[in-house]
Amino acid sequence: MRIAVEGCMHGDLDNVYSTLRYLEKVENTKIDILICCGDFQAVRNEKDLESLSVPPKYRSMNSFWKYYSGQEVAPFPTIFIGGNHEASNYLWELYYGGWAAPNIYFLGFAGVVKFGNIRIGGLSGIYNQRHYHLGHYERPPYNERDIRSVYHVREYDVHKLMQVEEPIDIFLSHDWPCGITDHGNWEELVRYKPFFKAEIQERTLGSKAAAELLEKLKPSYWFSAHLHCKFAALVQHGEVGQVTKFLALDKCLPGRNFLQIVEIETVPGPYEIQYDEEWLAITRRFNSIFPLSIHRANLGGAQVDVKDCRNWVRSRLLTRGVRPFDFVRTVPCYDPSQSVSSSCFSGHHRNPQTEFFLQFLELPYLLDNTLESGDPTHSPVSLISRDDYSEDIPIDDVDDMEELAEINDGETKNE
Repeated sequence: MRIAVEGCMHGDLDNVYSTLRYLEKVENTKIDILICCGDFQAVRNEKDLESLSVPPKYRSMNSFWKYYSGQEVAPFPTIFIGGNHEASNYLWELYYGGWAAPNIYFLGFAGVVKFGNIRIGGLSGIYNQRHYHLGHYERPPYNERDIRSVYHVREYDVHKLMQVEEPIDIFLSHDWPCGITDHGNWEELVRYKPFFKAEIQERTLGSKAAAELLEKLKPSYWFSAHLHCKFAALVQHGEVGQVTKFLALDKCLPGRNFLQIVEIETVPGPYEIQYDEEWLAITRRFNSIFPLSIHRANLGGAQVDVKDCRNWVRSRLLTRGVRPFDFVRTVPCYDPSQSVSSSCFSGHHRNPQTEFFLQFLELPYLLDNTLESGDPTHSPVSLISRDDYSEDIPIDDVDDMEELAEINDGETKNE
C-alpha cells in the first residue's frame, strides 16, 4: 500500500492532488490514500470563514468547496484530522468522524478507522493546558474566545484513545508529541528553526497528551504537522520493544517538504475506509460521560471494560456493514458568481451522518446541547479569566507566529 502523507493542507486541495497525480505519472505508480495532518480548512461557504481561527484579512475560500459541492472529486481516498486553523463549526457537526466531502473523511476529534487491514488513528487540535481538562463547551457561532479554544485538545478524547488495546499502524496528531525531538536530530532542527531551541531545552515543545498516547499506543508510524518544517525521529519503546517512525511535514508551498510517500506491506486492494470495531465500542461505552460544559470533566463514570459492548457492536456491524454512512451536504456551497447571503444560518446543523451514526450505536445526540446542569456553555468571564486571552500573553499557536514572520518576509500566503 502506497500512502501519501501531507502536512498542513490550508485548504489547498487542488495543488496537493495535482502534485500527487504528477508523481503517479512520472514514477509510474499508484497512490492508495492521502493522509493529512491538520489545518485542512474544510470551508464550504463564506459563513464558514467566520469559524476559521485566522485574522479576517487572511481568510480565503481556497479549494475545498469545489469538492464539497461535487464540482471536483478527490482522486484518492483522503483522511484528515483537525488542526488549529479549521472551519470548526463544520468539524463539530462531524465530531465522531464522517465524510466532509465525497471520498474525504474526517477522523473526528478523536478516532480510529480501518483502510484495508491498516488501522489509522488520530487526535485533532492542539494541546493547551488551560483547556485540556474542560469539557467541549464551545458552540457555533463562536465568540472571539471560543474560536481559539474549540480546537484545543480535551482530556476526554485522549482518554478514549488511551483505551485502545489492538495495534495501531498509523497515528496522526497536528502538533508533535512533547519530547519527540530527543529521538531525532534536534540540532539540525534548531539551525532551521532557532526559536525552537528554548522550548526543546525546557521540554515544552509539543503536546503532553500526544506524548502519553505515543507511549501507550506505540504505533508503527506517527505523522504530524503544525510547526511548518520536516523532522524525522525514531522512537524505541523499551530496550527490545516496538519502534515508532515519526515524521512531521511542512505546509503546502513550493519548495517546501509537505509530502512524503510511505509504503506499507498489507493485503492486496482494493481498499476502502471502514469503521473500526474496537473504536466504536469505546465510543459507545464512553459517550455517557461526554463532557459538554466548561467545568472539569469527570472521567470516572464509565466502565473501562468494553468487551460486552464490543460484542454488541460486532453484531451490529455484521448486520449493517462497516462502511461509514454516506456523505450529505448540510449547507449551501460557495458560489463564486453570487454575493454572500446575509440570511445564512450560523448556528449548529445536525449532520445526518452523525445522526445515523448515533442511531446505529443507540446513543443520544448531544452536540447541540446548550446547557448542562444549568451551566452556560459559552465561556463566562467568571470561569475563564480575561488574562487567558490577553493579547499581552505569548501566542500559543505556532502557525500564528510563523504567519507574522512570513508576512514580514514578504509572503502573502494565507496561514
